[in-house]
Amino acid sequence: MPERTQTGVRALSRKRPITVDTDDVLEQAAQWRAEGRGVALATVVRTWGSSPRPAGSQLAVSDDGAFVGSVSGGCIEGAVIHEARAAMDDGQPRLLEFGVTSEMAWEVGLACGGQVQVFIDRVNAGLLDELRAARRAKRPMVLITRLPDGAQRLLELRGTPPEGVSPALLDAARLAAARDETSIVEEDGATIFLQPFNPPLRLILVGAVHIAQPLARMAALAGFATVVVDPRSAFATDDRFPGVERSTKWPDEALTALAPDGRTAVVTLTHDPKLDDPALDVALRSSAFYIGCLGSGKTHAARRERLARRGFTAADLARLHGPVGLRINARSPAEIAISILAEIIQELCPDKR
Repeated sequence: MPERTQTGVRALSRKRPITVDTDDVLEQAAQWRAEGRGVALATVVRTWGSSPRPAGSQLAVSDDGAFVGSVSGGCIEGAVIHEARAAMDDGQPRLLEFGVTSEMAWEVGLACGGQVQVFIDRVNAGLLDELRAARRAKRPMVLITRLPDGAQRLLELRGTPPEGVSPALLDAARLAAARDETSIVEEDGATIFLQPFNPPLRLILVGAVHIAQPLARMAALAGFATVVVDPRSAFATDDRFPGVERSTKWPDEALTALAPDGRTAVVTLTHDPKLDDPALDVALRSSAFYIGCLGSGKTHAARRERLARRGFTAADLARLHGPVGLRINARSPAEIAISILAEIIQELCPDKR
């Protein structure tokens, strides 16, 4: 149901986006623009029922029909690409709805019971460049789109509030960014889509052990910026972790420098209290959304006792996930890595943040 707020902005819906492929879509759109080709961008702004892609999912289309990204997992892409090319021709944005109640329902084959609303417009080159620069600098931004006319602007959440954005809309944008969820609000009779572009989630792995190798690769595929921390330089090598950021500082020094925040997960993997405990000392004093510890139940009980002697309370220790990972009867390093990453993703559910 719509939610009335004290700010005067009415929040209609919020959906947590999947943004793993966001940069791929933006970079391809920029490349096509650099080649002198026309480009349109389609964005899912609202979903109902069993729609296969969440709000925030994007599809970039070039003037020759090439495309990257997805707005439905294949169900409506053909129709969206057709409309995107039409938008490039006539310069008019479009807000389209597909689903079982739409005349195109059977034609596009959307999943039974699902509906999706898609906004399509030509790419604004200046706005695209500004957004890509913010992504590279890891600056959080919110894209504000007035759906009736397609007017767009980027809102940077750091520094002085910009002119032309009401306090109510600014609050709604900040809330969307904090929740990492798209949001649709109404202000002055206009429907406005808020799409946060946050820096990537981070995963800090303490211990360049065997399990860390598949876990680092899987986390990257899931959109996490991963750092492996291990002062043992023979473990944290480029051969074992190609393309992965590494730190050979002592774990407490490394984590202090990395400054875990609410978009960071920390997992200790060494089984060695000399390495794991200093990392946990820093992690437990941070706002990391997930802290996991490898080891048996007996090992974890001993770990909790040591940390309690350091002054951590029962509430602090309740933040630890140990033994780490979902209980899926994992045995091999890859299986254990899957269980750990699955538990981290589960913790991202909005009602757990």
